[in-house]
Amino acid sequence: MVPVDVHLLAVRDGERGPEVLLSRRAGGVYASGLWHLPSGHVDGAFEDIVTALLREAVEETGIVVDPADVRCAVTVHHRSPVGGARIGVFFEVRRWRGTPQVMEPEVCDAMGWFAFDELPEPMVAYCRAGLDAYRAGAHMSVHFQEPGDPIAYDPVLDRTLLVPGPGSHDTGPEGAVCAFVERAVGRIAGWTDVSWVRKESRVWRAHGAQGGEWYVKIHQNHRFHQREVAALRGWVPALGAAAPRLVATDAALRAVVLTAVGGRPLHGAVHPPASERRIFHRIGQLAAAIHTSAPPRPGDMRLPLGKLERHLNGARSHLAPGDEEFIRATARKAAALPAPDQVVPTHGDFQLRNLRWDPTTDPLYVIDFERSEEGPAVRDFVRLSDAWLGRPVLQEAVTDGYGRPFTPQEEARLTVLSVLDAVSGISYGTSHNDPELVERGRRTLARLRAAGTPDHLRR
Repeated sequence: MVPVDVHLLAVRDGERGPEVLLSRRAGGVYASGLWHLPSGHVDGAFEDIVTALLREAVEETGIVVDPADVRCAVTVHHRSPVGGARIGVFFEVRRWRGTPQVMEPEVCDAMGWFAFDELPEPMVAYCRAGLDAYRAGAHMSVHFQEPGDPIAYDPVLDRTLLVPGPGSHDTGPEGAVCAFVERAVGRIAGWTDVSWVRKESRVWRAHGAQGGEWYVKIHQNHRFHQREVAALRGWVPALGAAAPRLVATDAALRAVVLTAVGGRPLHGAVHPPASERRIFHRIGQLAAAIHTSAPPRPGDMRLPLGKLERHLNGARSHLAPGDEEFIRATARKAAALPAPDQVVPTHGDFQLRNLRWDPTTDPLYVIDFERSEEGPAVRDFVRLSDAWLGRPVLQEAVTDGYGRPFTPQEEARLTVLSVLDAVSGISYGTSHNDPELVERGRRTLARLRAAGTPDHLRR
């Protein structure tokens, strides 16, 4: 029969937050010299676990607990390094009578209150497994130690496996990715899938068992992985707190661990006019910070016209009358445009869904660098320009924040790139059943046709 242990999680509010009562084992007992929760075994077949807890609380600490104040916290299925398995039931208690003190000095030589962020060492690994599960909000865990493991808790040999409860519907990444993440930041207590529905990339918010939060991303291909890692290692740190930091990367898994940034996505958000103008001014400032995050280089980059026919074939069924003629005319005239004098770091997908704003503290953040590459600065305004459609005051706020208006050459290049992006978006949206992308592309073409052809694209 598997032994059953009871553990007292006596918790009080301290100056540094919640504190837990721990005692240090002494003498000729198991784990002598190690810190542990007040605990003991169920005494025979006729003692229930709550009664056992009340008895152990009095015998070891001198406090008296009312059964009505006992709360079930965590159950741990534990196996010691020598192979013996047992069940440990951890109970939370926040009210009692009396003052905790050492009642059995022959087996305990110290007792005290400790903040959960400042637990003493060395501690029994079995006890630490229950405490970590409790802090993570899990109600069950498995803690099977291997032969040769120390009795004392060692973060390198942490065997705790948290078992999600019935309300935990979010699942994390597959096992190899989980192991990679936990090697980088420690044990993860929970995962929240925050992947964007449109993309093949997967993104999770990882909640640390000891606190902390990170984002874990699996790229859809190696090219995107290499681009994002290069940006995060190269020019992104120059943005300071406006962007996440790279914590760890694994090329074989196409995985990255990133620090979390705050705010909410600007996509779909509604703000008062004054706030909106301030936000778009900040967007312009952030674009300038991106484009000056590394020295510019001489440019010889031609417009990406090579995939136009393929994208036209995919988009044709959704084009309005006259769209194809406009697209082809724009492409013919664009071929004569000179290459940009210089190229700079560009985000590549600079649009509202990749920008986050925190209204309480007012910072603006940018995420998702998998399309980052060197290019003309105006490249980053292609998808953003849809956000100021029919709102010249917002376009003015962006260029104001950017520090200058677009040059005539940039205006012409912006038109061409916007046409190409619209056709590509319609083609992709058609093949992937994404009406939002199709509609955005159609809207962009209608806007550009209504605006007429920029002077630099006229013959």
